[in-house]
Amino acid sequence: MKRTRAQIKAEMMQRVEKEIDELLEWREGSAPPNLSQFEEEILKARQGISQAMIEGLLSGEESQGPVEAPQCPHCQVAMENKGKRDKVVETRLGTLRLRREYYVCPRCRAGFFPPG
Repeated sequence: MKRTRAQIKAEMMQRVEKEIDELLEWREGSAPPNLSQFEEEILKARQGISQAMIEGLLSGEESQGPVEAPQCPHCQVAMENKGKRDKVVETRLGTLRLRREYYVCPRCRAGFFPPG
């Protein structure tokens, strides 16, 4: 079932609040930090927030994938659905773990995770 805009926003806001709480806890629990230490902690929080945003937007996108089995780009035959599989994707925002439908070509055995 596709999530609503409000549901996606609530999930993202929860993760942003978690990152802010962790940043404030770090500040309260450490000796007075210098500017470089502030920057380092803020960059860590920013990475967590960025990952939360992309995960929030991508989550559920697999349900918008192809209804028909995709064609193998090499053999041009319909690929077989092998069910949901985990996929780790390295992005500029960090490592994402996705659960998507996985297709395999019956001829050449090439695999594919829609939407791409």
